[in-house]
Amino acid sequence: MPNNGTLLIARHHESEWNRKGEWTGNRNIHLTDHGHIMSREMGLQIKEFHIDQAVCSTQHRSHETLLDMLSAMGQEGVPILRSGAINERDYGDYTGKNKLAMKELIGEVEYNRLHREWDYPIPHGESLKMVYERSVPFYRETVLPMLLEGKNVLMVSHGNTIRSLMKYIESISDEQIKDVEMLFGTIVIYDVDQEGKMVDKNIRFTEPYESHH
Repeated sequence: MPNNGTLLIARHHESEWNRKGEWTGNRNIHLTDHGHIMSREMGLQIKEFHIDQAVCSTQHRSHETLLDMLSAMGQEGVPILRSGAINERDYGDYTGKNKLAMKELIGEVEYNRLHREWDYPIPHGESLKMVYERSVPFYRETVLPMLLEGKNVLMVSHGNTIRSLMKYIESISDEQIKDVEMLFGTIVIYDVDQEGKMVDKNIRFTEPYESHH
């Protein structure tokens, strides 16, 4: 694998709706003060990497996280590409609803299915499979060529979107993906082959934080 760049994928930190335990989905919600502080901490976790290209979604919380990370790394001048292809999953009719209240209403089994499964429909929203169908082509067509040119790419996205990318990169089955989590404060570092599949993987953490999407 000659001179391929490194892919670093981070999940945005705590947003205002994450703090309230509400499904944020495609809504444009800002980070909390804690989210900003921990985003800078995430940058310090990977400070030794020289970033050639940054990528994030079009949503405020991922862009703010990325800016905080680059600031902490002393790399504010890195070019940034923003794309809706890696926006968070659209939670449809569940958007803005409180997760604990919904869990009580529909039961834990149903809640876990809509929250975790590969191809479970959400009224007027997206399944994880639908997220995969927009995020993976973007990764293969836009991000992978940068890596193959030897560029180090920092991507900041969202829990479900990153799970969909991990499914492709790590060749995770439809069944196993329900067990894959992407926690706040986590940066996954990949070396990949010509197809964008994992050759090596490392994980960096900040403090543990309960995951919300």
